[in-house]
Amino acid sequence: MAATLEKPLIAFRDITKVYGRGEATIRALDGVDLTIGHGEFVAIMGPSGSGKSTAMNILGCLDVQTSGEYFFEGIPTSGLDQAQRTILRRHMLGFVFQGFNLLARTSAIENVELPLIYRGMEAAERRGRSRIALQQVGLAGREGHTTQELSGGQQQRVAIARAIVTSPRVLLADEPTGNLDTKTSREIMELISGLNREHGITVIMVTHEDDIAAYARRVIRFLDGRIQSDQTNGVRADVS
Repeated sequence: MAATLEKPLIAFRDITKVYGRGEATIRALDGVDLTIGHGEFVAIMGPSGSGKSTAMNILGCLDVQTSGEYFFEGIPTSGLDQAQRTILRRHMLGFVFQGFNLLARTSAIENVELPLIYRGMEAAERRGRSRIALQQVGLAGREGHTTQELSGGQQQRVAIARAIVTSPRVLLADEPTGNLDTKTSREIMELISGLNREHGITVIMVTHEDDIAAYARRVIRFLDGRIQSDQTNGVRADVS
């Protein structure tokens, strides 16, 4: 019997995204083909206006393509309505942003619980899962601290805990170290690398920094709405 080939986790097929009309038309993505497998760690790079952020928004179901198809685990997403896309985001995707996006004057554990509240999970279960997520990012004992009582690196750890508390298939990280100093950036990237390596979470990260992209096993560079290069990194050496 022939072996069954596993479907890729993510596939773009001739994805185009057009903004505006007439002379104001902008082709943010221009016929992009892209495949990302389960458990990969991919960095997406490119200058401003290259299409990397548009690609990330479509990957995260925050925007829809003008033409082409985006397959998630073999399912075409163009046929999903807004409610179904919301379900996909809540159950399959986790998001980490440059600005942390935490609620002020709210404890770390309350921030982490938010996605589980949206799911309608019972209080005891979501509190337990949130504690585990905070432990995974090295913040055991900080559950009751508010965002004002945490450093920038700790706030990003809370944001990562919030992203993984739902056990997502994919972690989408948009400039996750953009607001952090060099030492803290390394700590955050080691954390994200560990989640990918030890827990099998697929990571797709937008960054403009080569040293941050070096943590990924694959680097995709966008230019003028197209993929300029797609290269595999070697095993990362010590970056200290």
